[in-house]
Amino acid sequence: MADRNNGRPAATRRGAVTAAVTAAAAAALPKGAARGQAGGGAWPNRPIRLVVAWPPGGGADIPSRLAAGPMQQMLGQPVVIENRAGASGSVAAGAVAQAAPDGYTVLADTAAISVNHLLIAGLPYDAGKALAPVSLIALSPLMLVVRADHPARTLPDLVARMRAAPGRVSFGHSGVGTLTHLAPVLMLSRAGVTANHVAYRGGGPSVAGLLAGDAEFVFSTLPQATPLVREGQLRGLAVSLGQRLANLPEVPTVAEQGFPGFDLSDWLGFFVPAGTPPAVVARLGEAAGAAMRDGEVVRRLGQIGMLPRGNSPAEFAAFFADQRARLGALIREQGIKAE
Repeated sequence: MADRNNGRPAATRRGAVTAAVTAAAAAALPKGAARGQAGGGAWPNRPIRLVVAWPPGGGADIPSRLAAGPMQQMLGQPVVIENRAGASGSVAAGAVAQAAPDGYTVLADTAAISVNHLLIAGLPYDAGKALAPVSLIALSPLMLVVRADHPARTLPDLVARMRAAPGRVSFGHSGVGTLTHLAPVLMLSRAGVTANHVAYRGGGPSVAGLLAGDAEFVFSTLPQATPLVREGQLRGLAVSLGQRLANLPEVPTVAEQGFPGFDLSDWLGFFVPAGTPPAVVARLGEAAGAAMRDGEVVRRLGQIGMLPRGNSPAEFAAFFADQRARLGALIREQGIKAE
């Protein structure tokens, strides 16, 4: 596996990740905050911090910012976005896990939070215990893309190419354990073929590597891939959702090309520290759900290929548990390790 992150040994990188997460959890968010509903009075009576675990402008940041407007209108307090990227979302998640459980600190994170505890040695928290689910905000299907000049015009073509040249085809992804990594691993396993993987520091660099010829295919997020497909730089071979997308009806699903039942999408969800009062969690969930039903939010998410959800805390908790089980099983079966 080629690693585009840096030249340090894997053990050193894992140690640095753990140190960064621990430091963030200890120091990144308010010190000395009262463990409870700080400030007294009815909640909320001051601004709410929405900590996005990924960089600005990406598939976690955009829907978080879209949700913030309707949420603050419903809650009557500003919802302030803070981007705190690093370690596949673990830096932000660790910080929020240590914040006061008072409803004033909310985490926005992706599917990677389901499996980071299996991939990052010494992670000082378990998201399944340290965080309480609030709402599933949106699904983010992936699109399998190749360069426009690639000989494969369908997914079966690509599989045949890998079968004819074992170990000679490479795919790019945005980090070990992300859905852009797990989706191709699952597909390859079901096809009975192998390919090398090239890790990049995010979805944008992985697509850039594809365009540069460092990898032959990528499962990319739609906001990154769709414009390049429409410009003729990339060719879309399949989408990872179980049905075709309304804004890309010409691109078939993975499932209909020889992989029945294949349905795997990245997602964004909101969490709060464990111990947050249930009434506060419920109200946050209601505000998030209302935001995902807002007409302008629905329209803008549709433009970038994301599917709004906005379910209840209980529904999201069940979904999160299922994701931890399903994705965790895939990681264990395939022997995936952080590198």
